[in-house]
Amino acid sequence: MPNTAMPALYLSHGAPPLVDDTLWVAELAAWSKDLPRPTAVLMVSAHWESAPFTIGSVTTGTPLVYDFGGFDPKYYQAQYAAPGAPDLARQVAALMPDDEPVYHQPDRGLDHGAYVPLTVMYPDADIPVLQISLPTLDPQRLLHLGERLRPLREQGVLIVGSGFTTHGLPFLRDWSPNAVAPGWSKEFDIWAAERFAAGDVDSLIDFRAKAPGMPYAHPTIEHFAPLFVTLGASSDPEQTPEQVVDGFWMGLSKRSLQLV
Repeated sequence: MPNTAMPALYLSHGAPPLVDDTLWVAELAAWSKDLPRPTAVLMVSAHWESAPFTIGSVTTGTPLVYDFGGFDPKYYQAQYAAPGAPDLARQVAALMPDDEPVYHQPDRGLDHGAYVPLTVMYPDADIPVLQISLPTLDPQRLLHLGERLRPLREQGVLIVGSGFTTHGLPFLRDWSPNAVAPGWSKEFDIWAAERFAAGDVDSLIDFRAKAPGMPYAHPTIEHFAPLFVTLGASSDPEQTPEQVVDGFWMGLSKRSLQLV
């Protein structure tokens, strides 16, 4: 019997200027068109670390979180009034174990790791969206979180881990979109592509010790952490994913994955 569940995605979400990058917009738009239409989107963004596990707003129209600075004023005027997802929030809470407290932050809207790619993938903002926090950066614990969320895929929920395959912002010397990727970014990207293709979850979990280009590729690890929620939510974390997007933007790897 064919697998009819929604896939799970890990995408490199970019900064607010993603919406001005013609190639990247085309890649994400084409990707979303190839997906079945979700009943809802569950977003796990690198830009919301909160423990204990926290569920964001379920109210349509909660203001976005402009969690960035120094950009053109137009990026602070972006809107994405996707419907709230209160039913999904209740299901997510019910999937958590008894010893995992669940908090609610009803005034916490979508941050740019969530809404920026969604404005490209689902520009009509007509699909309910729920954002949950990263309650930890420990890969094993995030894998287990993804496993608990996995049943939602059978109901048409698109689970998205939104980060960046490399994110060494302090070490960039050229901030232009078409900048040549630094050696540490290329080395980490090649290693990640090989580990993804091999289904080598153990090495991915230990990326801080095993990946070349560290710690420059991830001086802090929150942008790689959502990957592990995606892996856990997939049918088999050791499967070979479809590497849908590759290449670099501003010297950073935008490699992005789809798992079934």
